Amino acid sequence: MKPFSIAIHGGAGEVLAKNLNPDQQKEYHDALSKAVDMGYAVLEKGGTALDAVEAAVVDLENCPLFNAARGAVFNSDGKHELDAAIMDGKTLGAGAICGVSSVKNPVKLARKVMTDSQHVFLAGAGAAKFAKANGIEFEKDEYFFTQLRFDQLQEARATGQVALDHVKKFGTVGAVALDVHGNLAAATSTGGMTNKMPGRVGDAPLIGAGTYANNKTCAVSATGHGEYMIRAVIGHLISSMMEFGGMPLDAAADRAVNQVLKQLGGEGGGVIAVDQQGNVAMPFNTEGMFRACRTSAGRVEIKMFGDY
Repeated sequence: MKPFSIAIHGGAGEVLAKNLNPDQQKEYHDALSKAVDMGYAVLEKGGTALDAVEAAVVDLENCPLFNAARGAVFNSDGKHELDAAIMDGKTLGAGAICGVSSVKNPVKLARKVMTDSQHVFLAGAGAAKFAKANGIEFEKDEYFFTQLRFDQLQEARATGQVALDHVKKFGTVGAVALDVHGNLAAATSTGGMTNKMPGRVGDAPLIGAGTYANNKTCAVSATGHGEYMIRAVIGHLISSMMEFGGMPLDAAADRAVNQVLKQLGGEGGGVIAVDQQGNVAMPFNTEGMFRACRTSAGRVEIKMFGDY
């Protein structure tokens, strides 16, 4: 059987054991395990990488522990603005949305943009109109609300700061996969930064930055300080180092995260990536990253803390 693999993330930053009690650690471990298993089950049955990453990200979007869809952070107006993207490594087809406020699963809308529109990226009211026309499920504001996120907004307002996900230990979600057909895919979804300006867009929905997949090289999903991920075009950078520099996945991902991002000042994030052989890389330059992977070769990891 040809190799297949999946990796997921749920944010990178000050992920330290002292900041999470045993019950919280179990909650995160179980949530990561459930999501990676859902994606792996798709691949194990011969399903596509696109279906696998969508399934995993939908599960993470539905979990209030993470900053995506349900449980997303608030902007400075006290609203949710959700961003997501998905990309097919076989065709380089991609779909992305940003600035939607009541779509239950933004990654589903991003995929719909890829498959059922003539565009790659839809924003705000236009994205919402497209969602309604294509049967995408909506929820009321109460669905997305969590007390933790609301309290974080009040704290950020009191200090006059934009609170980065990595400071609060919670972040963007994403998935990357290789299927038995040899195709790669990536997907990412986020609520962005607490107290961000309305209209702010990070790296998650930007093809080549927070989300990228190319069958020639790899699939990548990023998490962390989006402004630096955008400047580095981090997903495409890793792919280019592999395609044009002949670097293996591990080395390319590590250089991007621990050299390029650091040189820009972006010490607040990480990536997950998978290549054509099913190898998985999950480097980060923070104290930790919520991450998990499963491969047909038998590698199974569900981790939060420590070195990668």
